[in-house]
Amino acid sequence: MEQIAPIAWVESPLQLIGAAEWAAAAGLAVPVAGRLTPQMSETADELVARGAWFGRLEPYLGIPWRLLAQHGHWLVGDGFSGQFRLAATVLRPRTVTFLDDGANTLALGDALLGRRAFARPDVAEKGLTTTFAPFAMETVLRRARGGRVEFFTAFDLGTERRVALRDRGFSLRQHEFAWTRASARPATNLGDRVVLGSARPVDGRMTLDAYLEWLSAVARDRVVSYLPHRRETDAQLAAVAAVPRVEVVPSHLPVELVLAGAQGPLDVVTLPSSTTTTLSLVLGAGATVNGRAVRATAARIRSAEASERRAQA
Repeated sequence: MEQIAPIAWVESPLQLIGAAEWAAAAGLAVPVAGRLTPQMSETADELVARGAWFGRLEPYLGIPWRLLAQHGHWLVGDGFSGQFRLAATVLRPRTVTFLDDGANTLALGDALLGRRAFARPDVAEKGLTTTFAPFAMETVLRRARGGRVEFFTAFDLGTERRVALRDRGFSLRQHEFAWTRASARPATNLGDRVVLGSARPVDGRMTLDAYLEWLSAVARDRVVSYLPHRRETDAQLAAVAAVPRVEVVPSHLPVELVLAGAQGPLDVVTLPSSTTTTLSLVLGAGATVNGRAVRATAARIRSAEASERRAQA
């Protein structure tokens, strides 16, 4: 892909980590436009302290028009964002790299293949968000036909989806959080079982009572360290702290950074989320995520890609 000045346009800690991984893999100092959402400032400071290949970091609200106009290559954290659709329609970036926005990466791939609507899963969209969708889609597809759109992802897109995207001109690069692991700090002693907090009660996807019941079951036979989700409310955390054998450990950082330096056996328990994929790549030998040994995901990705290369040879 031709070298054009890149900028990372991100709004969540995972997207910011993806930008750090891309910059390290490319060997380029990437300026960052970071939206002011929970944990973003702390994550940016931590990544810089670990030596992330970042240029100037600029916080923003709304669309960072000036910064985007100055850079022809956008590293985009949220491809479904209404702001991205508007900016892409108006400015028409020359090159686009999609970073991971959790498991939405798979849905985005399907949307760009025309298999589903170009809209965030499970969200009813209206107004200007939908108005600019077809124009942004056309911009992305046109750039893909010229070999100027890339997915930089830790998620397994699946052989069939990868082949279909490559047939449309998309470039795909799989990463395994190599820079995150190489730059990891020794993890704080969290014991041998860690529970990842969830915002499901906040989002209305689970009642707080049901959540506390699940947590009580996890901590029934031993003390657990609880890492809060960045969007948990004070009321939810107070309720969590009252559950027997649950020790809340505030970190203000994404779990991928907190746990990357963990050594020895570690049992991580979480409700369904993208962390089941990311932590399977980040954690070291001897760790499990919901009872499954880590590195199995990475091995499966490499095996699938090797099979795909053999089929295309």
